[in-house]
Amino acid sequence: MHFILKLTDRLLRLNNYFVFLLTLLLVFISSTIAFLLEPVTFGHWFNAFWWVMTTVATVGYGDFFPKTIPGKILAMLLYVFGIGLLSLLIGKIIDSIAELQRRREGGKLKFQGQDHIIVINWSKKAQLAVEDLLDSDNGIAIIIIDDSDKHPFDIPRVHFVSGDPTSAEVLEMAGIRSARSAIIFADPRIEDTSLIDGKSLLIASSIEQAAPAVHTTVEIVLEKHILNFRHVQVNDFILSHDAVSRLAVRSALKEGNVDIFMQLLSRKYGEDVFEVSVDPRWGTYGDAFQALLSKGATLIADRTDMGINRKLEEKIPNAARLFVISNDETITKIRSERR
Repeated sequence: MHFILKLTDRLLRLNNYFVFLLTLLLVFISSTIAFLLEPVTFGHWFNAFWWVMTTVATVGYGDFFPKTIPGKILAMLLYVFGIGLLSLLIGKIIDSIAELQRRREGGKLKFQGQDHIIVINWSKKAQLAVEDLLDSDNGIAIIIIDDSDKHPFDIPRVHFVSGDPTSAEVLEMAGIRSARSAIIFADPRIEDTSLIDGKSLLIASSIEQAAPAVHTTVEIVLEKHILNFRHVQVNDFILSHDAVSRLAVRSALKEGNVDIFMQLLSRKYGEDVFEVSVDPRWGTYGDAFQALLSKGATLIADRTDMGINRKLEEKIPNAARLFVISNDETITKIRSERR
């Protein structure tokens, strides 16, 4: 009994690949021996292989079976060793799948994709951002980096990496070098506002060192702290309560116009802001405005300049980036016509 327990313990500790190769070797050798022992019974090596597989899998169709004493002895050995070894292999496969799932839920797996968006520090605002990103692009992958030990938003296309986002190793697990952009949200678990922005600064600095070309957006609690980021590459800043406060003021002063802003802030309904490439046939902003308007889109800005509709006679510069207000159907049609 002690020998069996010891043997079982050693088998359970075997490497998964070794168990797989051992099982494969046992099946092929047993098939060859069975065919050599009873060539008339099986007629072909594949029939012997079929019999071995149905035997070790405990299916036993009965279409082939050994008729000689040596063949029956081989069958008995397969009952003892073959079935046990195959069961061990299946158990290890199931354990590997379960372990993979545990690592995925625990944020211990490295993301292997590219052109994804990284969301750092989980909160309700981060969840809304992830939902909006998923609604915006059906093919985009999103990586969440957070200190928690369990996936905070376990749905398809959302990968989780657990750990300190200031760590280069954690950023590498999230595929920072191949990412499209990174959004750093203020950590809601820190009470001191200076420490919140300080952590965001450290994260932005770590991203700059690991992947300086990645577009980085940072949520700032206090506007005065933006100056602290002057030596760090950050593309955009968002003030935590700025948008909410401004929407509340507009609602109080001009009833009904908040819905317009909400449409532009969310991709779930209504219109949105899109970038369109400059058509070589457009000479002035007026040409672009009229051409886009005829297709159902309204030209509103060149980069951050929202006053271009007051200078429609001006020539479009070479470095122009034009933005329009439109819906998905219209912008898709406009972009398809450019191809």
